[in-house]
Amino acid sequence: MAMSKIPNIRPGDLSSTKDIFVSAVRFAVSIEGPCLPFGDELRISAQEQVDFMLGEDGDTTMIIADGEVQSAVTMGVYNIIHSFETDLRSLLLDTSLEPEGVYDRIMKRVSDLEWMCNVLPKMDLMKNFVSNWAAISSKILVIIEDRKLDHIMWGLKVKLIEVACKVLEAVGYGSVILPAPCRVQLLKTWFPYVRKMKPLLDSKAVEEIGFPYKMSEDLCQAIEGAIVSLILTLPSNDQADILADWIRSREIGYPDLSEAFEVWCYRTKSAKRRLVESLDGHSDTAVSP
Repeated sequence: MAMSKIPNIRPGDLSSTKDIFVSAVRFAVSIEGPCLPFGDELRISAQEQVDFMLGEDGDTTMIIADGEVQSAVTMGVYNIIHSFETDLRSLLLDTSLEPEGVYDRIMKRVSDLEWMCNVLPKMDLMKNFVSNWAAISSKILVIIEDRKLDHIMWGLKVKLIEVACKVLEAVGYGSVILPAPCRVQLLKTWFPYVRKMKPLLDSKAVEEIGFPYKMSEDLCQAIEGAIVSLILTLPSNDQADILADWIRSREIGYPDLSEAFEVWCYRTKSAKRRLVESLDGHSDTAVSP
């Protein structure tokens, strides 16, 4: 077996645990490059090894904060996300009508992205992924919304939304803290895309019997909840801009931001009332003898 499950390391043998974990991470994110003749089997087995060690091996939790471990994971995050961007860009450069090889490679990268979204929170390193993802989000959408890809690769487009959902949830629910400008940019990048793709995928499902690429109800609810939570973390003026844009295109129906709008209205009225009361208080003090 290229990478079989190992028994728990003896207590105290943290150096061995660290070495095994770092090696597994490197193979899991393809830092070591392809390893013939195992190919993808080694990468998948290494990912399973990392999952196993994080879930079952108590020693692993003691070495997660180690500098070498964190460096390997950080490099792996960068490697996967930017390799994904590079492969995605090649879709526009491929002159063949059906670039199956490129598509298959991209979908493997997406699978790696999903795996990292599940693993990194266990290591308190999701911020690394979110920051890298936010940095290339606009580039990703420029590629995937190119006219050449208008009517193909629906599966990839749904997978992108699923990964974006994980990022929006991490930021919206506070497990990853980003500066306000970064939160605004992240939301303004993915919100329009999700709002455009949902009705488009629904219409494809109506037009084509058995069309498999749809946003599930769970995914729709997860994105909507994450977007609402994320909006409510933004400065009031940014909330107002996003909600005003939503109201102008409210007929689309998804995502429903009514809850965020109601909270924004309540907060705005409360802030205005406190301001008026504060000004009245200062005015009374000024005219008192």
